[in-house]
Amino acid sequence: MRAAGHIFFRVGAEQEGRTMWDFSLGRSLGLMGRTLPFVIFRIAVYFGIAVAYVLATGAGAGIGWGIGAFGDEEFRLSSIFWGGAIGFGLTAGALYFLREYILYIVKAGHIAVLTELIDGKPIPDGRGQIEYAAGVVKARFAEANVLFAVDQLVKGVLAAIVGLAQGLATLLPIPGLQQAMGLLRAFLRISVGLIDEVILAFAIRTQATNPWASAQTALVLYGQNYKVMLKNAAWLTLFTYGLAFIVFLVMLAPAALVVYLLPGAWSAGGFVFALLFAWAVKAALIEPFAIACMMQVYFKTVEGQTPDPEWDARISSASRKFEQIKDRATEWMRSSGAPA
Repeated sequence: MRAAGHIFFRVGAEQEGRTMWDFSLGRSLGLMGRTLPFVIFRIAVYFGIAVAYVLATGAGAGIGWGIGAFGDEEFRLSSIFWGGAIGFGLTAGALYFLREYILYIVKAGHIAVLTELIDGKPIPDGRGQIEYAAGVVKARFAEANVLFAVDQLVKGVLAAIVGLAQGLATLLPIPGLQQAMGLLRAFLRISVGLIDEVILAFAIRTQATNPWASAQTALVLYGQNYKVMLKNAAWLTLFTYGLAFIVFLVMLAPAALVVYLLPGAWSAGGFVFALLFAWAVKAALIEPFAIACMMQVYFKTVEGQTPDPEWDARISSASRKFEQIKDRATEWMRSSGAPA
């Protein structure tokens, strides 16, 4: 019997001798286990964010309750609501300014160690794993703002590639396909959040010194293999949001208890807090597992391939952001002398 890490799971029976997806769930679980220090780090960060939202909202509602004591019942309820909303909004604003740091240290760092493990390279254990990952990311992207800029443009290009895939599919003489692809396109746009981090992983795996040129190459390789990549991204998006929805349902009861303890029982809080904790579980545990699956598919699919100039031209004509990536790759090379 083959080891669990090499078993490719199937949905029901095989169809035409092929699996429904091209990744190993067992291997991804193994990768998560070997990066346990990073998993714990992610849990601390994302659940810390969820708790910060709850505390800030509760504090705001408490202040609103105190202010509301100077008015009638309607004024008090209004003060509690707006106090909670302001506390929630201030937390969201603070996290907006921390988004580059979270991407650089948490997400990219975990991608770095996952990439090393997929290639069979040794990584440190314990806290040293996090410090090691930070060094790997810094060697590829130099600063957090560079990684963030690459990531934002990559997301835009990926959305354009989904549009290209839809356009190519509508050329097929299949009744009703255009309407079906419209729904599929909307679904696949959600999956971009999984794929953009795989594009970042490519730079780490190839030890690129020009992150823009690496993103250009990785995007073209993704485009020319869009059928395989979109199929697997669709399955993983379904798994990711399906599990997150289950977590949301489970968290409704404890979230309602938290709301009950707030002054005046902030009516919308139970739903919002359940969403927050479901998001925290998704970001800390479900999402990195899905990305590990996508990395397996991408690395295996593009192995030994070179970018197709025809696909480079297609993406260039469909996405201005791809042209920006190419321009920045050239600028990077001129300013630093770093090859792709």
